Amino acid sequence: MSVVWVALIVIALLVLPVFMCIGIYNRLVSLRNRFENAFSQIDVQLKRRYDLIPNLVETVKGYMKHERETLEAVMAARNQAVTAGQQAAQNPGDAEAMQNLGGAESRLTGTLGRLFAVVENYPDLKANQNMLALQEELSSTENKVAFARQAFNDAVMHYNTRCESFPDVVLANMFGFSKAQLFEIEAPEEREAPQVSF
Repeated sequence: MSVVWVALIVIALLVLPVFMCIGIYNRLVSLRNRFENAFSQIDVQLKRRYDLIPNLVETVKGYMKHERETLEAVMAARNQAVTAGQQAAQNPGDAEAMQNLGGAESRLTGTLGRLFAVVENYPDLKANQNMLALQEELSSTENKVAFARQAFNDAVMHYNTRCESFPDVVLANMFGFSKAQLFEIEAPEEREAPQVSF
């Protein structure tokens, strides 16, 4: 075997791992960007939901003068969810931020459920055109949040699988690619979207 062939084999053995590492690193970056983008879609829908809630409370307020505690609970839960959403948007892979968002969303869903249960006692409110329009918007938004959450969780699962698979796990640990947290609802009874039909 000639010296040239030996040199080419040695160079190939040195260069091939470098190109493999570059490929793995770029794939991990791409997957991280994909789940961060998927979270931004959730964020858009959550903001839409949060913007609908004050309109809902204002529409309901005129009819439900004796239900002040319920309305205040809805707004407090909404504000907590907004704060948790902002923190999660800064780092969608952070486990604590995602758990806080999941908890805040669970509380918001619960308070909205209580609000809609109280609305049942007000027939004039149930027939109000603004209320019907808000009901439709909120229902549509809930569906969009669910679809966006599924897309995010799929992207996170794909990213986490790559981060934990060999040889990607070596580079993931070396370059700080940590496992991302799924966006899950805390309690099983809160996994259901609030019923907004009248």
